[in-house]
Amino acid sequence: MSGIESAPTRVDTSRPHPARVYDWWLGGKDNYPVDEELARRILAVDGTVVRGARANRRFMHRAVRTVAEAGARQFLDIGTGIPTEPNLHQVAQGVAPESRVVYADNDPIVLRHAEALLHGSPQGTTAYVHADVRDVDTLLSRAAETLDLTAPVALSLVALTHYLDDDPAGDDVYGLLERYVAALAPGSHLILSQVTADLSPAAVEQAAENFRRGGQPFHPRPLPAFLRFFDGLELLGPGVIPVHGWRPEPQDVAAQAEGIVPVYAGVARKP
Repeated sequence: MSGIESAPTRVDTSRPHPARVYDWWLGGKDNYPVDEELARRILAVDGTVVRGARANRRFMHRAVRTVAEAGARQFLDIGTGIPTEPNLHQVAQGVAPESRVVYADNDPIVLRHAEALLHGSPQGTTAYVHADVRDVDTLLSRAAETLDLTAPVALSLVALTHYLDDDPAGDDVYGLLERYVAALAPGSHLILSQVTADLSPAAVEQAAENFRRGGQPFHPRPLPAFLRFFDGLELLGPGVIPVHGWRPEPQDVAAQAEGIVPVYAGVARKP
């Protein structure tokens, strides 16, 4: 089974969008000159961004496989981005073909490519909803058309929180996470990664400044601020750690030799 939430598909090409900048770093073709311009400017001042994008994808694969092997059968991926195989549903359904997966993003270009996200296993379900992470009630109500929110769900927000501020009068990222986690049943999981200036201060600050000049707020966070996202949850080993080191596979160990990736990652379970 599969489904797509309909929505307007007008794409704003006057400003860069994080999903499309990320797509350029991953070698994709679904971006515009304004996205490429920003991606190149950031790469010029922060040589870690391409390997960071790749490391985030590999972390998502490992984290999803881990929670699927632990019994997770429902997944909500917010800030999906432009499809890059293997996608989350391919990893989850590779472990458990009956897994149900909902993707959510607010970029119309992701909606245009949503069909690529929906070719899952015959036993499972994949769906896409066009919604903004800040609109918690709408996003969850649409996700509930596919997922049973009274049963455990693995919530994935990979490389998303650094685009949201923590001002209670603004994005209120901590309040958002609290609301999403509160809506999840016990036994659910939270999968997160977040850019930090702890590991590469000068380069990350220059990258953040380029994002801001491009009209995209950017909020690197230190370790204590990232740990706060997991308040009240049980962290899976090895806890919060630089992204390459979270349950690394041989490819990740080899990639560490390329240099620092200033990204923290963690996975936790709701007790």
